[in-house]
Amino acid sequence: MTQSPPRSGRLSADDWASEALEQIAEQGVASVAVEPLARRLGVTKGSFYWHFPSRDALLQAALERWETAEQELVFGSLEQVADPRERLRALFRLVAHEAKSHIIYSELLKALDHPTVSPVIGRVSQRRLDYLTASFRQAGLARTEAQHRARLAYAAYVGFLQLSLQLHQPRLPHDEFEAYVEHVMDTLIPQN
Repeated sequence: MTQSPPRSGRLSADDWASEALEQIAEQGVASVAVEPLARRLGVTKGSFYWHFPSRDALLQAALERWETAEQELVFGSLEQVADPRERLRALFRLVAHEAKSHIIYSELLKALDHPTVSPVIGRVSQRRLDYLTASFRQAGLARTEAQHRARLAYAAYVGFLQLSLQLHQPRLPHDEFEAYVEHVMDTLIPQN
């Protein structure tokens, strides 16, 4: 953890939420605390209390920021892809190469028993499954098959995160990882 030089000007609530997300990525949900974040930001605790009544309020704001950014980054960037199969391929490629969000998500999964984390993960997971199901339906699969394929795709995503981030499996070499992503797409995305 590094301490930033003193700041000139006021921090916004968004600055605090952003730094809380950085802290979650580095050390998990339990590590989010006012004093260490203030040190990282180079300000006093008074700045925090100007924006938030409690640590839980900060955590809620940070998770809402992450949830909104996730939705905009992933789903917003794919809107212009008309062909559903190509949209799925673009989604898989995008998700495969987005590292910071994976780390935060993995840390949030570890904290599912936290009352602020659980509903956010529930909403994010359901939105992702719904999006995948709709995309597989648009790619020509029947409703039940699309739901099964969505669950399988999401389980592969979560499982890969578990292997790499929580079980600390060795990182695949670039070419091997790219081949894995292609294999996943070829396996899960229906062909014409």
